[in-house]
Amino acid sequence: MTNNKFVLSWIEEMKAMTQPDKIVWIDGSEAQAEALRAEACSTGEMIKLNEELLPNCYLHRTAVNDVARVEGRTFICTSKKEDAGNINNWMDPKECYEKLGKLYRGSMKGRTMYVIPYSMSIVGSPFAKYGIELTDSIYVVLNMLIMTRVGNDVLEALGDSGDFIKGLHARADIDEENRYICHFPEDNTIWSVNSGYGGNVLLGKKCFALRIASYIGRNEGWMAEHMLILGVEYPDGETKYISAAFPSACGKTNLAMLIPPEFYAKKGYKVWCVGDDIAWIRVGEDGRLWAVNPENGFFGVAPGTNEQSNPNALHTTMKDTIFTNVVHNLENNTVWWEGLDKNPPANAIDWKGNKWDYRTYNKADKSTCGAHPNSRFTAMAINCPCISKEFSNPAGVPISAIVFGGRRAKTAPLVYQSTSWQNGAFVGSIMASETTAAAAGAVGVVRRDPMAMRPFVGYDMGDYFAHWLKMGTIIPNPPKIFHVNWFRTDDNGNFIWPGFGDNMRVLMWILDRCEGKVDAKITPIGYVPNVEDINIEGLEGVTVDTIKELLTVDKASWLEDVENIKAFYAQVGDRVPQAMYDELAALEARLKA
Repeated sequence: MTNNKFVLSWIEEMKAMTQPDKIVWIDGSEAQAEALRAEACSTGEMIKLNEELLPNCYLHRTAVNDVARVEGRTFICTSKKEDAGNINNWMDPKECYEKLGKLYRGSMKGRTMYVIPYSMSIVGSPFAKYGIELTDSIYVVLNMLIMTRVGNDVLEALGDSGDFIKGLHARADIDEENRYICHFPEDNTIWSVNSGYGGNVLLGKKCFALRIASYIGRNEGWMAEHMLILGVEYPDGETKYISAAFPSACGKTNLAMLIPPEFYAKKGYKVWCVGDDIAWIRVGEDGRLWAVNPENGFFGVAPGTNEQSNPNALHTTMKDTIFTNVVHNLENNTVWWEGLDKNPPANAIDWKGNKWDYRTYNKADKSTCGAHPNSRFTAMAINCPCISKEFSNPAGVPISAIVFGGRRAKTAPLVYQSTSWQNGAFVGSIMASETTAAAAGAVGVVRRDPMAMRPFVGYDMGDYFAHWLKMGTIIPNPPKIFHVNWFRTDDNGNFIWPGFGDNMRVLMWILDRCEGKVDAKITPIGYVPNVEDINIEGLEGVTVDTIKELLTVDKASWLEDVENIKAFYAQVGDRVPQAMYDELAALEARLKA
């Protein structure tokens, strides 16, 4: 497969430790993938679904103790603790290699080690970075074939170079007490052991594309961000691109695959998805920021995905998809999950593999769900009805606007614009969401999630802020930076803004601002739209007064927020740049003026 001595010697070293019975190189061919699917079905690792209704689709169940990313077992292993920062879990690399080495020793006896050469972004593109994942899981292989670009061309592109990310995954005993997802940014290495769940074991995803890539990006002068990328096509055929960061449960995938409201669709506007989760961003030759989605597929949350909430995501899953921890509908050998439709199957197996009676389901009790609340679909991006024709463009797409978002009941208005790149980086650094009834713990508690990167920065968060500020000095034509909040509520706790497709009305104002087509009024927090510039034509129940309410800046709640931000910056530690404190002090002064 390759004569690359760096690759071969590393594989030999990992083989000696894990002791697999045999090694299989993954070449990216459909013939090999089909043989692996058949093998997984023969052992019960996967279940083939109805070929007529869901062609080339499969169901997989993880262990009951292994259903989500485990932030508490995720470590950044740098030689100096302070380089990992206060937000991340840290372990000394030497100690970690030794500790995990014992867990890996002999873990693949009686098993096959699969060697997956993969590329994040288009092979050979200026954005591309290469990795090799070693795993003993066919499920991982088949997911990586969807989520990344796998094959011999990756090894050809790598050539004799040692510049690749070394990923080792072993299921071992799926022991949650010994489950570790460890990143060694100084060594270009990721080790994952005792898990079989996607987010912990598809090492190209959050592990490489965000934690390791954010570290590489800082060193090389580009950005790896937890952002969707979408394009708005105007009736004249021109398309403008937006990248946007949202914490979980803030409608990120729905926005990435937004369907324009009838008012815009009739005029000929379209929305195209470039990416739903991750953006790699660098300065182009024209001085603008250009972004690619380094992934090749979608790893989406199934519950709540339906014809109304996100038809594009749903249609993407109707072929070539792996479903994880959803309901197996035995009536027609398909799948089901809460929120798919109002027709739960009478004859079904739940995500744990037990007979499931939908009549026992109680919305308030998650343990009665047929599908796990974090159940997933792994689907090919090219099967998405609204995938952008620029999806595979090695140059990426030019970004007109960066949008941050959060879930705030009263504080943040529907939309506001930062006053500069530095101020925009500050706006990103104070991003927050309030806990809802669905989340564990008290309602309304503010969780800071800067740039939606809190669980995903591969180094100190203060240094990450500094990298954002530094990028502002090297971008000749930076995009404008905005903040949105779809979740403002009235005094009865009802959402005021309709959200979903109508969020496009806000995106259109954002793009108009980027083009200098509309004015705005300055407030203590930044530029807020003039009420008449948010288009509400054809929008039932939303009046000019509604928009006025959505755009108000409540100084009292903002001053309260300032105190919360100070506490968060203190938690991040002494590497928070002075410029961020200057922005915070200026915000406080304006609010008090």
